[in-house]
Order: sequence, then C-alpha cells, then structure tokens
Amino acid sequence: MDDVFGTPRPPLRVGLVGYGLAGSVFHAPLIAATDGLVLDTVVTGNAERQRQAAAEHPGVRTVDTPDALFARADELDLIVIASPNRTHVPLARAALEAGLPVVIDKPLAATAAEAQALATLADTRGLLLSAFQNRRWDNDFLTVRKLLADGTLGEVQRFESRFERWRPRPKGGWRESGDPAEIGGILYDLGSHLVDQALALFGPAVTVYAESDVRRRGAEADDDTFIALTHAGGVRSHLWMSATAAQLGPRFRVLGDTAGYVKYGLDPQEAALREGLRPGNGTAWGAEPESAWGRLGAGESPLTGGGEPVATLPGDYPAYYAAIEAALRTGGRPPVTAREAAAALRVLEAAKTSAAEGRTVHLAEDDVLAATR
Repeated sequence: MDDVFGTPRPPLRVGLVGYGLAGSVFHAPLIAATDGLVLDTVVTGNAERQRQAAAEHPGVRTVDTPDALFARADELDLIVIASPNRTHVPLARAALEAGLPVVIDKPLAATAAEAQALATLADTRGLLLSAFQNRRWDNDFLTVRKLLADGTLGEVQRFESRFERWRPRPKGGWRESGDPAEIGGILYDLGSHLVDQALALFGPAVTVYAESDVRRRGAEADDDTFIALTHAGGVRSHLWMSATAAQLGPRFRVLGDTAGYVKYGLDPQEAALREGLRPGNGTAWGAEPESAWGRLGAGESPLTGGGEPVATLPGDYPAYYAAIEAALRTGGRPPVTAREAAAALRVLEAAKTSAAEGRTVHLAEDDVLAATR
C-alpha cells in the first residue's frame, strides 16, 4: 500500500493469539489476504499447531505464550485475540496496556460491563478495539441489508434469523463446557452473531424474551435457544440457535408490509476457508449459485414456487480486515466497535436472565441509549 505521495508504506505487523479453529481458519487467512497487513507472529503452545502455522504462513514466527508476544510490543502494530473465550478480557487488557490496538473474536467478553471497561481503556489510550463480527459480511446478510436500504420490503414488521445445526452428540471442549468461566454454550457462540446482526439492522432492543435448553445427553451447556427481541423502532426479531435441529429452517425470513424475503442455506465463505481456499486466488469469493438464491414475494411460499429469485450479493469477510487496516492508518472508526459488542452482550445477558426466570426482561432506558452511541 502506498501513501498519498505514492511511496510504499510498510505493512502493519499483526500478532495472532490462538491457532485453533478461529485463528487458523478465519483470522490468519484473512489477515494474510489483506493488503497492508502481514501476519508476523502466532501464539500457540501446541507444537503441532506451531508447525501448522509455519507451513501455512511461511516466514511467520511462533511463540508459546502471550507474554512472549507482548515483550515485543514495539515491533507490532495490532494484536488479534482468537483464543478461548475466558481469555479474551485479560489478554485484551494486557495488549491495550502494552500500547497495542486489539481485535477480539466474538464474544468480546462475558458481560457488557467488561466490554465497556475495555472500551474505556482503549479510548483512554487512544487505541483501536474491535470485535470480529464477521457474519456482518455474510452474503445473505448483505443482501438483506440492501433490500432494507432499497425499501423493497416496505416497513419491516418481523425479522426471523436461524443458525441451526444437526449435531446430536456433543463434541466436547470448552465451547460446550458447563463451567460459566468458559463462556460456552450456543447462546454466546451462535447467539453472538444473531443478536449482533439484528441490532445492526434494526437498532437497540427494549425487551428480551428467551427459552434455553440443554437437550443432548451428556451436554453441559445450552444447545437449543430461542430469543425474541422488540426493537426500539418496533420491529420484532425472532432468533433461533441450535445444535439439535433435525430439520433446518430458513436462514432468514424477513417480513414487511409490502413483501417478504426468505433465504435458505449458509454463506459459503466458512466452508471455503475450511477447505483451504483463500480470497484473491482467482476464485469468485463469497459467491453462490443461483440455485441457492433467496426469494422475494408476497402471498405464497417460496418452497412452492412463490416469489422471484433475488441474486445474493457476494459475501465479503476480507472487508473486515481491510477496514481494520484503514482505521489503523487513519485513526478512524473500526468496522465493529467495542460498544456495539457491549450492546449485543447486554442482550445476551438479558436472554440468560429471561430463560432462567421465565420472564420478559425490559432493558433500562440508559442501556438502550448507551447501545445507540
């Protein structure tokens, strides 16, 4: 990347903490594909993952501990935290105190209060802090956002969003742990995406109702959860997240007073990254076949031919790190702010309370106002 005078600028050096699924499949490939960024160091104490990182990203350094990374803080320009959820807050605090901007994989923290405290620390030190909410760049979400911007659906009344899987046997690991310190369970895993998308589209929530269950034998954490939100603007969002859905529902169903949009299937980018495909290698990144397009119409089911197909916009996960690079260069706003992450966490906390107590939770007015800032 060149500066305003056409002089090449050195790439910003990125340290990545964690090389499990999030680090190896999402963050490292997207960082490596971003003009102006270079993956400098990967932190993992696992020798096999160190070898994997070195093979997949020739020239990258590997270290065993975050402390070894922070000891070189003056040689780095950004820290990305893709380690287990329980480590997000302490590692982010340490990075910010070392003077480093930070990207944190979702969920940014366990609570909105922790997220707000990190945001305040980042602001005090004049450092970027962003949550990796990559699902804002899913192909179907970008298509829904465009339909809303164009007014194609009229006034939206109900938004339905599902992230469902059929995994009848628990896989184990910290994501399915019942230990609250691990911040596991499907509410914080998939719900972080669904709630963030709903708030990004329709603004802050004023009421939250949830049902949450542990359905699989041997499971410790919630694996089947439903959330109903009422947004300040009047839209109602119904959000399903499940590992026990024997039949998968539509990814999106958006109902307006003019038309509705229904879309099945998942954005193809995660599958492509898992298969080793990379943005910029000549493939039509984020594109899907016409057979997977959603349908727009009124009065009929899309499954019986109702409505018209709507071309799905290409998904664009690379846009997240491109925006991070631009924000670091210019001092501008990151693509997802820590306070936006705090607003989503406030809803997730309310959902936990609602499910546990069997009641609708009304968010305090000051919480709603804070979510809009």
